[in-house]
Amino acid sequence: MQTLKIYQSLWAMQLRGPDGYEHGNEKSFQMIADAGYHGVCIDPTASEIAENLALKPYFEKHGLEVMVNAFPKSADDLRKLLEFAKHMNATQFSIIGTVYPLTVAGAIPIIRNWIDISDELGMPIMFETHRDCITNDMFATLQLLDEIPEMRLCADLSHYVLNRELSTPLSREWAALFDRLLSRSDSFQGRVANREQIQVPIEFEQHQEWVELFKHWWSRGINDWRSRSSEDQDLIFLCELGPPPYAITDVNRAELSDRWQEALTIKSWLEDIWANSTPISIYS
Repeated sequence: MQTLKIYQSLWAMQLRGPDGYEHGNEKSFQMIADAGYHGVCIDPTASEIAENLALKPYFEKHGLEVMVNAFPKSADDLRKLLEFAKHMNATQFSIIGTVYPLTVAGAIPIIRNWIDISDELGMPIMFETHRDCITNDMFATLQLLDEIPEMRLCADLSHYVLNRELSTPLSREWAALFDRLLSRSDSFQGRVANREQIQVPIEFEQHQEWVELFKHWWSRGINDWRSRSSEDQDLIFLCELGPPPYAITDVNRAELSDRWQEALTIKSWLEDIWANSTPISIYS
């Protein structure tokens, strides 16, 4: 039976408030487990592997699965990070590759080499749709998908909404482009953006058209994933509401909304979307 598994980001548990208080790992993992999440996502660079290895006892103690969002700068970095993910028994490995070829032609051999390394080490990879990395530009990423059929995505569409200063209502042409991304996405991440801000408070009235757009994308992405995936596969959805400066703050550096509660709201939305999903193919 296909299963939806919702994870919480450890990065999103950071507070970064003006008083300097942080939950710490034990409390963060306990909160995540108590809230009913299936797992936790960690976000290492190659130089941060050691400190992330120290998190393994928290995963084991609280019975939480591991997702890795990795930031490799080279093929050597990727090897180290994949070996780390295997040691952590990670269920998913997504790449935010911090290399910056100027052209699609320059990116193709990098992506293909990284896929080859993944195959060699037996750890599947996805490429996250993300700013400031090899998939920074939405149009370039679409061209990469055309050139590399085996390239799979982890869709965080907030980056492309901001990157392209997307306008609403969504035109048919833009909807078709996003459908192409969703059809190649094997995992999804939860954050709502608008055309000028990467992460907006989801309860504010002025942001509701964007909330509905992201719900629409998550629904279409899930329905398409279910139509092309085997009956025993798991789909991972990551709640990833980042701390300031992702989260908007006032003049006193206080956040405008409660990110923990917002993540739980997004979690409940996805549970409802999954329960009511009807598998469809959105792109052929």
